[in-house]
Amino acid sequence: MRNSKFRHVFGKALRREQCYDNIRITRSSWDAAYCAVNPKFVAVVTEAAGGGAFLVLPLSKVGRIERDCPLVAGHRDSVLDIAWCPHDDNLIASSSEDCTIKVWEIPDEGILKENLTESMVDLEGHTKRVGHIVWHPTAQHVLLSAGCDNFIYIWDVGTGTAMIEIQTNDQPYCASFNLDGSKFALTCKDKKLYVYDSHTGKVLQEGDSHNGAKQSRCIYLKNGLVFTTGFSKRSDRRYTLHDENDLSKPLVEQDIDKTNGVIFPFYDPDVNMVYLCGKGDSSIRYYEIGELNGKPNVFYLEMYQSKDPQKGFGFMPKRALNVNSCEIARIYKLHNSGLCEAIPFTVPRKSDLFQEDLYPDTVGDTPAITAEEFFSGKNAEPLLVSIVERL
Repeated sequence: MRNSKFRHVFGKALRREQCYDNIRITRSSWDAAYCAVNPKFVAVVTEAAGGGAFLVLPLSKVGRIERDCPLVAGHRDSVLDIAWCPHDDNLIASSSEDCTIKVWEIPDEGILKENLTESMVDLEGHTKRVGHIVWHPTAQHVLLSAGCDNFIYIWDVGTGTAMIEIQTNDQPYCASFNLDGSKFALTCKDKKLYVYDSHTGKVLQEGDSHNGAKQSRCIYLKNGLVFTTGFSKRSDRRYTLHDENDLSKPLVEQDIDKTNGVIFPFYDPDVNMVYLCGKGDSSIRYYEIGELNGKPNVFYLEMYQSKDPQKGFGFMPKRALNVNSCEIARIYKLHNSGLCEAIPFTVPRKSDLFQEDLYPDTVGDTPAITAEEFFSGKNAEPLLVSIVERL
């Protein structure tokens, strides 16, 4: 039996009155998470007449949401993806069917008096819908966008300029930076997995990804590993683990089940755990990345199961968790009924004292380098903060 302190991680949803209810969640069929959370706010993509919109609420404002609650509503067409800035909890980016990306500043109290229609920055360059956006992990105000025009742009948000332009072979599905942002992994409709240099836009490695017809996703792990989820030709859902320096063959490849919903992976680098959330089903599986006989491997831990299917998900940064209850992750799950449900994942411990072994130093909200430094070729590891000092 393999020893691990995370063999018994339990997820338990909060009571309905501790969650958000009556949200008009988007009915779009685009495969996106539709939810983003940070230590201050939860954001959910919603239905909106005459354009695209999303809802932003303070974490403390739980309960039933009024149907006429003000929205962030500046896009001319449906919002497809949203992402909070990792270095400023009041900044959020959104991408849309209208081919634009907008960056918004949310007021500290988070409760809008009226619809927010004026964005801080509009990023224009894509000629088709923009289905995926991701912030650089260590450089301030650097954002990557992937569009259905087969282009990827890396933007200097401060100037509103696309500094790097990359043309892909096919429609990009999902991009993920490594921990210092010097590289990013990419899955595409051509069923390939790529690793790019973030500064030059050059392909460093490429290999076969999942050969099924539906969307595949990727996340960059520590130690040069890339984790992907997708489908086989027989429509089995599966995951793979790759070495960034050789994508010709996966280190690990494992079928999961035959359900048809796209799997969204979320990664906790502090404890090297991956959470797999299947869209349209009702389970969240979690795994630990480790070694077996000196080689990287993926170890199944447990599965959170509920009766209600999930429409979307948000993954909370570690610095916002309740460490006094040994909470190591929190996932926000969207229901088709309009409920946004918080699910804490905890490690049971007998002691009431702070469990330091569960909480190594984690990524803080201070950027390691400026956008100018990044675009001049500099890389930097993320700046870590002690959770103990924040207690």
